Amino acid sequence: MEAPSLPLDAPWIGETDAWLLAEGKHLRPWQKLGAHPTSRAGREGVAFAVWAPSARLIRLTGDFNHWDFEPMHLRPECGIWELFVPGALVGQWYKFEVHHADGSVVLKTDPYARQSELPPGNAARICPPLRPSGVAPTATGKTPGPMAIYEVHAGSWRRPQHPQVLPDWDDLARELVPYAADMGFTHIELLPISEHPFYGSWGYQPTGLYAPSARYGSPEAFARFVEAVHAAGLKLILDWVPAHFPTDEHALARFDGTALYEHADPREGFHRDWNTLIYNFGRHEVKNFLVGNALFWIEQYGVDGLRVDAVASMLYRDYSRPPGEWVPNRDGGRENHEAIAFLQEVHEVLRREAPQAITIAEESTAFPGVTRSVDEGGLGFDHKWNMGWMHDTLAYFALDPVHRSWHHDKLTFAMMYAYSESYVLPLSHDEVVHGKGSLLNKMPGDRWQKLANLRSLYGWMYAHPGKKLLFMGSELAQPSEWDHDHALPWELLEDPGHAGIQRLVHDLNHSYRASVALHVRESDPFAFQWLVVDDASQSVLAFVRHGLRPEDAMLTIANFTPTVRTDYRVGVPHGGAWREVINTDSSHYGGGNVGNHGRLSSDPVGMHQQSWSLSLTLPPLAVLWLQPVPA
Repeated sequence: MEAPSLPLDAPWIGETDAWLLAEGKHLRPWQKLGAHPTSRAGREGVAFAVWAPSARLIRLTGDFNHWDFEPMHLRPECGIWELFVPGALVGQWYKFEVHHADGSVVLKTDPYARQSELPPGNAARICPPLRPSGVAPTATGKTPGPMAIYEVHAGSWRRPQHPQVLPDWDDLARELVPYAADMGFTHIELLPISEHPFYGSWGYQPTGLYAPSARYGSPEAFARFVEAVHAAGLKLILDWVPAHFPTDEHALARFDGTALYEHADPREGFHRDWNTLIYNFGRHEVKNFLVGNALFWIEQYGVDGLRVDAVASMLYRDYSRPPGEWVPNRDGGRENHEAIAFLQEVHEVLRREAPQAITIAEESTAFPGVTRSVDEGGLGFDHKWNMGWMHDTLAYFALDPVHRSWHHDKLTFAMMYAYSESYVLPLSHDEVVHGKGSLLNKMPGDRWQKLANLRSLYGWMYAHPGKKLLFMGSELAQPSEWDHDHALPWELLEDPGHAGIQRLVHDLNHSYRASVALHVRESDPFAFQWLVVDDASQSVLAFVRHGLRPEDAMLTIANFTPTVRTDYRVGVPHGGAWREVINTDSSHYGGGNVGNHGRLSSDPVGMHQQSWSLSLTLPPLAVLWLQPVPA
């Protein structure tokens, strides 16, 4: 028996929804706020709802009323204005005309829009009905193991239609997805794709958190892209930006004439670094807007995880602020209790509603417990970017090899804290912009040394404990900084040196995934063992990673000078033959092919507290991986 049709003037938001929205406890606020196709009194139409408690009046305007204005009705118990419009259709555009208490009037886009007009336009579009709640049919599950992330800016990876035309989601599904899979990456991570007015912000200044950017196509096209990612055996991570939002008049800033989403006090509500506004994490409805958004991407699109941007800026009230220009917390301290509680709530909701999803923090300080569970007092993230490792490692590799012996500790220090959090080792977009130079041009020396250093950097990174993240173009040894206005310089692959770097990244990804020792006991400090840690004078380092069986062991030896070292003896955990899995100096990768002919036998000569050892030839500026050959 069909449910009776509601009268035209029946409220769209029921009493329970109104209470949950007012309390900030609505798990899926996008189901009631925004624009929703529905019916009343036997007539098809669309219900609109927007939160603006201090507005004097809100009028709805759009295609359905020829951009005339229809007053909406206030629900004072929750501060939400609503209106059912008979005859409104999926695909039509709309805006809210918000009348402020001071008499000013501003046209605003819908904060819960699921599709926005192509910038610089900013109207919202009525979208088809949502996926049923609590369903994420394309989610592929949270599984431990190797994680090699390919970080991508959708607009500048490749432009197959025209150099000046951005790719769409179908282009990326056809080209990016099979490329990432073939290269051996396990995850694609997209820089923020939520709608943003300024393309040059790379998505980090979003205005429409619920809308995939119209620059790359429709929400339906993005859903097809996600399906293609999963069909290729990959997982998808989205950059998510709850740390700040821009001041554009059409969006969230002073939405109802008051500091609604942001703080009124600029000492709390304005970011000096980015000239953006800061969400008021202590306001129930704002927190609900953001927590709901985290669940929305995972539940509605089947996204596998979120990388949360600029977490450090959220955790500290004095972030990038001089003394006297920040407001202490209730205890007189600098920690932002409201932001901490918000991040914990995000993880409590995701663990309950979408336990398959992962989260990664870009957190640049030593804030404790970032990847500890909320139950244990932590923030609840699965992983954290290891910014210390990144800074120290790049600083070391930027040195002329003649000076490296004095800075040996830059490569060894990371193991002092490697197990304090669950880390991702990031060589991200942040390291190849704003005058920092490309990874290749950070390397010292002539062309041969630059390429050799870059190959050894990648060999070191992939062997080191921690998940892996590489920004697009790094596998091409791009000589220039990343430019968001142009596609990557794929023509570099016509040069053997650059093509060799790409082949190395391919082989590192596949070898990393196939080598149990490099990931199965990643959180176990007893699975890592330094063998050579004190040979600073020759800039040589060696360690072994242990797996579940003795034959799983992976030995890594690095020579970070341009000098070939012969008969260099390194202790190994057991006897027998060992094979070179990776030699970054291989001619296959553009190197000089110095090495050990792929295989060598251990000797019963004790060394480095081991009963057996190998006599090795260490190629210049190179990293070797060796593994026991099964008897």
